[in-house]
Amino acid sequence: VQLVESGGESVQPGGSLRLSCAASGSTASNYHMAWFRQASGKEREGVALICKDDTTMYVNSVKGRFTISRDNAKNSLYLEMDSLKPEDTAMYYCAARDRSVCGTLDPRLFYFWGQGTQVTVSS
Repeated sequence: VQLVESGGESVQPGGSLRLSCAASGSTASNYHMAWFRQASGKEREGVALICKDDTTMYVNSVKGRFTISRDNAKNSLYLEMDSLKPEDTAMYYCAARDRSVCGTLDPRLFYFWGQGTQVTVSS
């Protein structure tokens, strides 16, 4: 599966963004999918996960502010981000996992990645 992210831009603190990830080459509904981010000088971290059965999981720092969703008809994944903070500034990546077990945000266990989209939160 090939993944292409879009929607990243510069916003002020407290603002909102919606990231999109378009999948091609395979059916996205066959994969557990997730959003990761990597800030400058830091390790890549998992942000949100959605399993094939639509179970979701979030890292504590974004709970209540970010929402992950998928539209299987459009073969797409989304991340709705509200109440953005400067510490949310990072390159955001879409990733897919084709194993049977879900429930992980370990980037080493995701095998398909997009090229990333930059989110900058600054006043």
